[in-house]
Amino acid sequence: MAAQSDGKAGVGFAQLYDVDAEEPLDSAAIHICQCCRSSACYWGCRSACLGSLLGGGPTVGGVGIRETHCPPREQLWLDCLWIILALLVFFWDVGTDLCLALEYYQRKDYLWFGLTLFFVLVPSVLVQILSFRWFVQDYTGGGLGEVEGLSKRGAVALGCLYPGRDRLQLATIWLWQATIHILQLGQVWRYIRTLYLGIMSRRQKEHQRRWYWAMMFEYADVNMLRLLETFLESAPQLVLQLCIMIQENRAETLQCISSLASLLSLAWVLASYHKLLRDSRDDQRSMSYRGALLHLFWRLFTISSRVLSLALFASLFHIYFGIFVVVHWCAMAFWVVHGGTDFCMSKWEEVLFNMVVGIVYIFCWFNVKEGQTRHRMVAYYTVVLAENTILTGLWYTYRDPALTDSYAVPALCGVYLTFAGGVLVMLLYYGFLHPATAHLQPSPASICCAQLLWGLPLPPSAPPTAPPTPAHMTKSLTDEDVAETCLPVFQVRAAPTTSKPEGPLIKIDMPRKRYPAWDAHYVDRRLRRTINILQYITPAAVGIRYRDGPLLYELLQYESSL
Repeated sequence: MAAQSDGKAGVGFAQLYDVDAEEPLDSAAIHICQCCRSSACYWGCRSACLGSLLGGGPTVGGVGIRETHCPPREQLWLDCLWIILALLVFFWDVGTDLCLALEYYQRKDYLWFGLTLFFVLVPSVLVQILSFRWFVQDYTGGGLGEVEGLSKRGAVALGCLYPGRDRLQLATIWLWQATIHILQLGQVWRYIRTLYLGIMSRRQKEHQRRWYWAMMFEYADVNMLRLLETFLESAPQLVLQLCIMIQENRAETLQCISSLASLLSLAWVLASYHKLLRDSRDDQRSMSYRGALLHLFWRLFTISSRVLSLALFASLFHIYFGIFVVVHWCAMAFWVVHGGTDFCMSKWEEVLFNMVVGIVYIFCWFNVKEGQTRHRMVAYYTVVLAENTILTGLWYTYRDPALTDSYAVPALCGVYLTFAGGVLVMLLYYGFLHPATAHLQPSPASICCAQLLWGLPLPPSAPPTAPPTPAHMTKSLTDEDVAETCLPVFQVRAAPTTSKPEGPLIKIDMPRKRYPAWDAHYVDRRLRRTINILQYITPAAVGIRYRDGPLLYELLQYESSL
């Protein structure tokens, strides 16, 4: 992989008016398109504009313009509420686990105390180390920290202008980050920072794109960290507490509350992760909050069925349960490796990622590869249903009737009813609220939306190997089409003018990662640092272009100014 920055932009790419111009648009909307009447800001509903690109419908006036019915723009308070609820779920999950560990210690159940505390502390420490490592990578090595004067080299360079000030700022930043990570609050701080950056991206009239990208990077980081922590902490904790309740033949209130918190944390993180992953990619429609809630209930039901069957089996067969988990994890990890994922930037990171996904597959489905998702999902749930049947059947056969008759039948019904309910909710989600994944079609209306939304024309109808020319990019859209579908303020520049100079274009010498993987500039800290630096040092537009053949012209165009 190689990335380089050019002082000149690609020839023929459309240029939008700057958000930070003298007459800015309303702070709640960065770009507004007449054909879908929505904005391109994440803290609105980006799926509305993409709906006009992806949706179909009858033509209007015989010119091939699609008539689309887009969902209403989701409000800022929903985005804030989603993050606040994520914070509350996090505190609920960790807090109840710590209280439960303290209760086991007071009851002198030292085995349960040690296991409960182990599944809280060890995953938390691992996640904090990873989070602090990301902070170090972002603020050192010539990255954003140097631009802001937060790194050692940056502080020395700017020390002549502000003696002592930058050293104090540097020390304060590092002390603060070290403190919150030692206190195991790294994710909490990232959630709060995401909330702040998101609000500023909607409220600030200056540098909106800079706030937007800072928010997206921070939100991506905290979702990746939470996904790792929940399947290392919440999932094992849930199985452990259910196993304890079954073995002791009683369920205390705190145990039930802790189990419910762990279950909700798992479902919430999965729904939030998939929603943000779609929001971060311009080639996919965003997931609505109604879809996210249905996704959450799908995960709640299927994970409940899986965890209950695992807990029933583990309550009798301790050693065999460990063997089963290891075998299932190896099989799932091999399946993921065989599928050929492309999430990470290096081979060893990809192997580690596949191992983590193998852990996720112990409890639920997790899509990691584009393609025949339906077939893979049917195969996975068929295997899980067979495993659940075998595990619960063995428990029911070898259980002690005198101790378990009171809940044996309800437990079996719970396993199958929650599984059936999860599958039903999944079908409802994919049938009604799942975002469409059709590829962008270059009709006149969709070309207009694409130019307004991302500042570029769609690929021409010529073969992908054909060299790009201005004729290819501007030929399919006439002035009448623009006037008919768009507000007059958004006029696409047909040729270079003497207006604001265009900024550097980051050319990434690698194919763009295919969905459901993150784009490279989200997972590669070096690319992210480059983008952050350019946001601070250039007043002109900055573009990102990957080496894809059919998507060669697809840019993530955003503007920033000092």
